[in-house]
Amino acid sequence: MESQLIWKDEYNIGVDIIDKEHVRLFKIINKLFAFGEEEKKSQWACQEGIKFFKDHAFKHFGEEEKYMASINYEGLKTHRAIHQGFRKKTLPALEAELEQNNYSPESVKHFLGVCAGWLIGHTLTEDRAMTGEGVSKWVDLLPDEELEEMKKVIVQLIYDMFRLESHVVSDTYSGEKFGKGVYYRLVYSTKDEEEECEIFLVFEEKLLINTVGKAMGIETNKLDTMLLNVTRYTARQFVGRVREHLPNSERYEVKEENLLTYEQFRKVYEKERLQISMLLDTGAGYFAYCAIAPHLLQNGIGTTIETENDMSGIEEYLTRREEEAEEAVAKKKILVVDDSATIRHGMKNLLEEDYEIAMASSGMEALRCVILDRPDLLLLDYEMPVCDGKQVLEMIRSESSLAGISVIFLTGRTDPETVRKVIALKPDGYLAKYLKPEEIKKKIDDYFEKKKA
Repeated sequence: MESQLIWKDEYNIGVDIIDKEHVRLFKIINKLFAFGEEEKKSQWACQEGIKFFKDHAFKHFGEEEKYMASINYEGLKTHRAIHQGFRKKTLPALEAELEQNNYSPESVKHFLGVCAGWLIGHTLTEDRAMTGEGVSKWVDLLPDEELEEMKKVIVQLIYDMFRLESHVVSDTYSGEKFGKGVYYRLVYSTKDEEEECEIFLVFEEKLLINTVGKAMGIETNKLDTMLLNVTRYTARQFVGRVREHLPNSERYEVKEENLLTYEQFRKVYEKERLQISMLLDTGAGYFAYCAIAPHLLQNGIGTTIETENDMSGIEEYLTRREEEAEEAVAKKKILVVDDSATIRHGMKNLLEEDYEIAMASSGMEALRCVILDRPDLLLLDYEMPVCDGKQVLEMIRSESSLAGISVIFLTGRTDPETVRKVIALKPDGYLAKYLKPEEIKKKIDDYFEKKKA
């Protein structure tokens, strides 16, 4: 069986009735994966199997919500909204894709892959939060109806201001890096400063050059002080028009304006809860719009722009940005892909002094990271649920623009049979996870030295 959803002890949340249902849903998905690989199965049979999964999932949602109500769980309303979003938005979109593709094996596999990925993520975050062992990532998430309206507003504003037909790539953007970006922050507060909110706009550099730059007749192929200063005012105008659609927006005024490095921006996503976080493809470059609950940025707050010192603040930011870009160019980019957070962060700590490190926790997240910010090397876990290392490698090799990316498999098993399977896929190498850190580091250093030679 190529695709399999493997139950792990870490998925248990400690509530017997819920854990048993999760195990049952995993088993149903695995049966459907196996079922979908049998080409002779009829469309009707696939429809019935998927209907069985849906019915069981919806029944489980109801039972889970009943349990939360019985313990007076304060996050019940948010949790129920997430269930509703999956039931009313995600599943109907997936079913429409199944219909359009006549229940082809690929569309069935995609349906099950999305369902499996959602189930794992939901179990590890939202379900665990009800036991007090975790924190809901989306505790301040806008209701579905408001989020949909916000999407429409932003897409329309991008068209009104730049004449670009954009579409939402993700409404749960998690701060991934996409190319060379500019990270802009606005802090709003009420006059008594009792309430505060923050807005983040992320622009891919080429988007600014192709829109703001051309509109102002600025002839440049890179950011300069003039272009970034015009971008500031354009960004504030954009946010102001978005805020016109929000209740009580007149009570807020701009308190602070910052330009952030990527690392400062990324720290927000590691620590804060989001209300809105969407990534859009405008056709001319990527753009992200994020609204975040009140917080203080850790380890500095970026370049604060003073009204009387606009130009010097921006020049300082551009200088630092160029220095970081030069440093990044000097460093090879490595994407570490592993479903174990321990492995990911262990590799990051081991390698980040000499390499630029990005991380992904699943095969699908890895593919998005590869497309948004091409790495020099993938350190790819061979065994992952749903979309494993083999499938990721096959998809990368099948795309001509990505085929040249180097891939080294990470594996916890080095028995002869596993090694044969790994080598047969023709990666650029493989590393055993049990090796000592200094051995792993040396092998990666040696790989790049050999490639350079």
